[in-house]
Amino acid sequence: MPSQLVLPLPQRAALTRDDFVVAPSNAQASAFIDSWPRWQVPAAAIHGPSGAGKSHLISIWKAASGADVISASSLAGEFAPLHASGTPLAIEDVDAMPASPERDRALFALLANAGAAILLTGREPPSAWPTTLPDLASRFSALLALPLWTPDDALLAAVARKLFADRQILVPDAVIARMLVSLERSPAAIRDFVDRADAKALAEAKPINLALLRELLGEPS
Repeated sequence: MPSQLVLPLPQRAALTRDDFVVAPSNAQASAFIDSWPRWQVPAAAIHGPSGAGKSHLISIWKAASGADVISASSLAGEFAPLHASGTPLAIEDVDAMPASPERDRALFALLANAGAAILLTGREPPSAWPTTLPDLASRFSALLALPLWTPDDALLAAVARKLFADRQILVPDAVIARMLVSLERSPAAIRDFVDRADAKALAEAKPINLALLRELLGEPS
């Protein structure tokens, strides 16, 4: 039987609040984002490993607050005065690259003169973020720091089940279990694999089962 034609339909970004699965590894940060606009602090930081959900939470906050979102690597000395509009601001990946005087002057100016809420992200806690300015180091250490932990099996399984359910696909528990031991341990990897499994199952008119997973993983039948 020839394969079905799978049309290249655009995929939803899947970064809305409804797509975010709350678990012990992210509950504190998720509750803080959900509390907007009743924040008790002018600035806060979310920190955790890659794939833990930092960008997803930033996307949720952007939708709720209308925040601008930039990367810390894009900061220049003249940026802070230009962002005096009172619009909330998210600054991602603060500790992703070495600190520089230009970046740090902009960060300090933003934190010292914020006209609206600021949310920062990084892998390490903000007290460990490198900086060339002692005053900025003090600002980092004073931030409300909200940790995200590496996703555990329960969270990744819940993400996988929800992604399949969103496509109205019911899969055996054995498929979910096999995904967890075979894939990178991140929601992004789970999401990508579900996309691939769905496309393959549709194209070949097959159910999503262990045999199809082995094909996708390049394993012998």
